[in-house]
Amino acid sequence: MVGGIITETEAYCFDDAACHAFRGKTERNKALFGPVGHSYVYFIYGNHFCCNVVARLPDSPAGGVLIRALQPLYGIEVMQQRRHLKAITLLANGPGKLTQALGITRALEHVDLTQEGPLSIMQGIKIDSSLLHATPRIGISQAQDLLWRFVVKQSE
Repeated sequence: MVGGIITETEAYCFDDAACHAFRGKTERNKALFGPVGHSYVYFIYGNHFCCNVVARLPDSPAGGVLIRALQPLYGIEVMQQRRHLKAITLLANGPGKLTQALGITRALEHVDLTQEGPLSIMQGIKIDSSLLHATPRIGISQAQDLLWRFVVKQSE
């Protein structure tokens, strides 16, 4: 088993030009229109997977939260082998690094992340709101002004 504490996320809403669902449902993004709490995994830049949790308001047709970084806690040796890297702080400090370290591929799309299984998000620790930092999202060209990237300050 591999895992850790999620330390960085980015939110994407249906009416947000940076959201993959913004232009409507396609074969690639259909998971974003699916059940809340399920995974949406996509391939980017021809060499990285990214993993999102489907999340949206009840009246919205689609949306998600990109899992950008993780503080490794379990299965660190496996993550090091997958990433060909020893430095623990660099194992999952970006969305592509995170999916490589955790072994996430498109085969894990549409997984119910609220249930224990091959990919899941379990209840974590309480983090004081004073440690959370909201910033503009990274690596997008649309809606750059939105402060929808959330980082645990200690993880930066």
